[in-house]
Amino acid sequence: MSLAPRLDIRQSQSLVMTPQLQQAIKLLALSNLEIEAFIAEEVEKNPLLDASAIREVATPERPEREAPAGADELVAGTAPAEDRGLDLDYATESHQQDSVADGGTGPDGGLSLNGASSGGLGGEDGPDWDSLADDAPNLAEHLEAQVALILSGLDLTIAAHIIDQLDEAGYLTVPLREIAERLGVGLPQVEVVLKVVQSLDPTGVGARDLAECLTLQAREVDRYDPCMAKLIANLDLLARGDLIRLKRLCGVDDEDMADMIRELRGYDPKPGCRYGGEPARAVVPDLFVTRTKAGWGIELNTATLPRVLVNRRYYQELRHGPQDKGSKAWLADCLASANWLMKALDQRQRTIIRVATEIVKQQEAFFLHGVAHLRPLTLARVAEAIGMHESTVSRVTSNKYLSCARGLYELKFFFTSGIAAADGGDAVSAEAVKSAIRALIANEGAKILSDDTLVELLQAKGFDIARRTVAKYREALGIGSSVQRRRARALGG
Repeated sequence: MSLAPRLDIRQSQSLVMTPQLQQAIKLLALSNLEIEAFIAEEVEKNPLLDASAIREVATPERPEREAPAGADELVAGTAPAEDRGLDLDYATESHQQDSVADGGTGPDGGLSLNGASSGGLGGEDGPDWDSLADDAPNLAEHLEAQVALILSGLDLTIAAHIIDQLDEAGYLTVPLREIAERLGVGLPQVEVVLKVVQSLDPTGVGARDLAECLTLQAREVDRYDPCMAKLIANLDLLARGDLIRLKRLCGVDDEDMADMIRELRGYDPKPGCRYGGEPARAVVPDLFVTRTKAGWGIELNTATLPRVLVNRRYYQELRHGPQDKGSKAWLADCLASANWLMKALDQRQRTIIRVATEIVKQQEAFFLHGVAHLRPLTLARVAEAIGMHESTVSRVTSNKYLSCARGLYELKFFFTSGIAAADGGDAVSAEAVKSAIRALIANEGAKILSDDTLVELLQAKGFDIARRTVAKYREALGIGSSVQRRRARALGG
């Protein structure tokens, strides 16, 4: 056997992830709104992409206009070669009206769904929603406007710095000594200015902890007596529900303690949240599921999908113009990139529809009867049914939401683990068990149900479940233990 080096030629096969394939995989995991942002970037880079122009469909008055080719023709490559439309025919599609903003105004002055707009809130371009936006000042602006009427000079500068250090709840999280050293002033002067800031509206802003915040609000309504001071100083005992010790410390009876707790609950622990902060954004569904006579109708939310085309006319002008070799190669790359993007978007939509269709098929009992009939489902089961890889199904179901008659659900919601049935029948979904636990605790009445009692009641319903599993699901639902619920009821009494 020779140990000398030598050169061999071998042939082998391997899977190569091209940049376009990697990009297509990433597109599957994006929601419709993220796809819109992605396409906006592509339109800026590729001059042949047009996200605003929609081709007109042929009419008797304009016979020279041809209807754009459908997505099936694009994938098959059978569309006309010279002026091939690379998008769906939106003029012949039916679209889900997912919001009142999709239509115009109706006979009563409101919005209709016929696309016309007249009168009401807007003109020819529809209602002016920006004019209805809330332009209220944020917390810092609200406080600065007040303190400017009270302080001036160095005190105003210190107050402005303190206001800048407040968090969104209105609490001061920076030590006063640090503020004094940063501004080069004495600590007593900073403390005096802080008292002024704490006197501003809303009451409780500028506090350094919850106890100080509640103290400021109690003093505002002249309720800060020695008993209330003791109660606020022992909030940890109140959180644990130790009413016996609290009554002894405050020196009050049951009636006075209940009145003090009721008063304390009327205070705002986060006064700064009344101002500023980003409003909660509504989740936009990516899919609509509706019940039809023929079964279930599954439709993409086309209102959030950008309508992008390849500008063939511009491409023809550039191709027939004076070009060098480099310009021709660049134009060919732009056209290939645009064609690939159109096909990738079309394939993404087809894949989402296939996965959603199989989910609806597997979870039909949920759409008919509710969460209690949700079945255990795994990504592998859906992938096997539609002939795709499990990772592909995982990407499709990420960051996407489904709207149906029962509400808005993330696609991941339909994939849950299974709990064995007590009678040996089919396994049930973990979400169905959580729903049963929530219903039992909501209707427990005067007798608080322990976890052991919940296990017995669930087994009577046919769920073979252990006590530790009940405790885990209860905590996942944000429901306290039987001891915590009993204390909470005592505090509420």
